[in-house]
Parts: sequence; C-alpha cells; structure tokens
Amino acid sequence: MVLIRVGSPFDHYFGIMKITDVLRAEHAVFHNLFDHIEAAVPGLKGLAEVKALATVVQKLHGPHARTEDSLFMEPLEHCFDQIGQNETFHEEHRKIEAALAGALQAKTVKDAKRILLGAIAASRDHFDKEERIVFPLAERVLKAKTLSELGQAWLRRREMAADR
Repeated sequence: MVLIRVGSPFDHYFGIMKITDVLRAEHAVFHNLFDHIEAAVPGLKGLAEVKALATVVQKLHGPHARTEDSLFMEPLEHCFDQIGQNETFHEEHRKIEAALAGALQAKTVKDAKRILLGAIAASRDHFDKEERIVFPLAERVLKAKTLSELGQAWLRRREMAADR
C-alpha cells in the first residue's frame, strides 16, 4: 500500500490561515509568556533563573521576527517606505534581539532583570504597533489569496523545523 500525503498534518488543526491570523496567534502566546515573566522576575534570586527566561524569549522571538521580516514585511515594504517606517520595524526587531542578548550577558541579577524586562516592554510596544498598524494595513493592501499563501509558507517553515 502506498500512502500519499495530501496537505499538511497541521491542516486539521489550523485549516488555511492568513499570515495575519498566524502572527496574531503568535503574539497572543508571547503576551501570555510576557505576563508570566513579568510576574516571576521580581521574585527571582539567581542570575541563571533570569537568563533561562531570557533564553526562552530569545529562542521564540528570533524565528518569529525572521518570519515577520521575510514573509510579511517584504510584501509591504513599499507601503512602509511611503509612510517613512520601513527601517523602523526591522530596527525594532534588532533592538529586541540585542536586549535579549544583553540579558544573557549580564553579570548581576539586577542588571539581567532590568534588561529582560526592558526587552519585554519593547516587545509589547512593537507587537502593539504591528497589531494596530501593520496587520490592518496588510489586510487592506494584500489580497486575501496572498495572505493565505503567506500563511501556508509559514506552515511549511514550521513543518520543516519540526522535521529537524
């Protein structure tokens, strides 16, 4: 018997999603993680504990930012150029990544906490801007088919990562 794979194993769970739906869902996960970190960090005593939380955020944020930059922002760059924001979104991703790296390099618990919480605050501000400005812009400018194709591209990336 030969099995033929039709679609994705994730289709059952996700169906066909627009990239904006995918990114909003990822943001929701991040906001829950940020809530936990903001509640936990003040009570942490060890540098390793703070760095462990920074590592979790870094490992999640990096792929998320790369997905946004390559799959989502590129088709909209002409719009961002017109409103003078093209480099802003990419720069915010870089600043968040640098802050997370800084938390991992901190020498004291106090500094690691301050830097990590600063990265969380910057992430929340950045996500808010994307949710208020970028996602609605994408849904106005890009065709529904394009948004769905970008959602499928995200899904293929997730599958490749899961296969590793």
